[in-house]
Amino acid sequence: MNREDREVYRGIQEAQKEGRTCALATVVATRGSTPRKNGAKMLVDPQEGLVGTVGGGCGEAEVIVAAGDAMETGDIRMVRADLTDDPLAWSGSVCGGILEVLVEPIFPNEP
Repeated sequence: MNREDREVYRGIQEAQKEGRTCALATVVATRGSTPRKNGAKMLVDPQEGLVGTVGGGCGEAEVIVAAGDAMETGDIRMVRADLTDDPLAWSGSVCGGILEVLVEPIFPNEP
């Protein structure tokens, strides 16, 4: 397990211990050129911020929005971040690939 994964799991443990809901985002598939590969993780903790990354930019922003929805509804989400914009576009999404990211809500343990 790498250092970033340990930090993500430590963040989950802290959120559980302190009774906070958070969400875990994991890259589960990639096609083409992407900033992160399968297994990359990011913890979204509304009170403590982000731990780790699934790639940054507008693709990661989509994942953060989905994490908020997942924490609110309790539903698992799948986010498809398309990073294949025209290189002349202003969006900055020009890696050339596609990320599939699984977003899972994590609720505090019940006593």
